[in-house]
Amino acid sequence: MNQVRVKSGFTLIELLVVMAVIALLLSIALPRYYSSVDKSKEAVLRENLALTRQALDKYYGDNGIYPETLDQLVSKKYLRNLPQDPITDSSATWIVVAPDAAEKGGVFDLRSGAVGKARDGTEYKDW
Repeated sequence: MNQVRVKSGFTLIELLVVMAVIALLLSIALPRYYSSVDKSKEAVLRENLALTRQALDKYYGDNGIYPETLDQLVSKKYLRNLPQDPITDSSATWIVVAPDAAEKGGVFDLRSGAVGKARDGTEYKDW
């Protein structure tokens, strides 16, 4: 009697075709993913800078001088905590800009301490 063999499973060619399709889809999706991550980090950096600058202005409006350190914004409850620079993943890399007159305090503005350029070509330290 002839026995009929039932084939189950996939051939090597079928598996290679599926893997090639998956690789093609990944090569399209991954650059967009990394671009969106960079875009979101830049948006968070801009927002953190804006909020901290608002807190500095409120501190100046209430006290008539700027704080001596960024930590004073936290201790006087102008900020809950010092925001992180999302590019460097640290709150210790902020660059403090002092006011033009020393008697006005120690922190007039702050800038990012991140090295490099944003997607629009500007440097992070100039934001």
